[in-house]
Amino acid sequence: MAPHFKLVYFDVPGRAELTRWIFAYAGREFEDFRVNRADWPALKPKTPTGKLPYLEVDGKPLPESIAIARFAARETGLAGKDNFESARIDALVDYLGDAQKGLQALRAEPDEKKKAALKEEYIKVGLQPYLQGLERHLAANNNGEGFLFGNEPTWADFALTVFVDNPAFDTTLLDNYALLNAHHKRVHELKPIKEWLQKHSANA
Repeated sequence: MAPHFKLVYFDVPGRAELTRWIFAYAGREFEDFRVNRADWPALKPKTPTGKLPYLEVDGKPLPESIAIARFAARETGLAGKDNFESARIDALVDYLGDAQKGLQALRAEPDEKKKAALKEEYIKVGLQPYLQGLERHLAANNNGEGFLFGNEPTWADFALTVFVDNPAFDTTLLDNYALLNAHHKRVHELKPIKEWLQKHSANA
């Protein structure tokens, strides 16, 4: 019997969205448990690490968003065709994690004027080398006409797309990156992802 998955997070995309996409694309049933902000103080001490998300697998908790997504990808066949490809996917997701560090600094800045200046510097300067690296990586696989690895989507494609969808960025982020821009649209047009987003938008 397949295990029961219960993904616990707030009612926003955030750190759980990648895992939601993985399960949705694979057609894997899971309980998408969304925590009301008002209920969080009472729930917090009962969580594995005092943070969300966490995934319950037959009642056993697994914390940390990337560990959860990696586990979900392995469970659904989206973690690579062999150990080496799986490691390459892990490396690219780690690379995205490095790219996101600038966003963490933005969240920590309380002054709105300083935050705006930090955001502009991050997007125009700090983020660009990562986008350039991702464009090169994509170009090296089927001339950038498909996905990041092989001929089918992996969780790396979803990780990249969820990252670009961050509301901190506007729609011009990929204007100078034709392959990344096309990839972003390609992932959004995958039928299970498109249906998931339509449902999520309808329930928002």
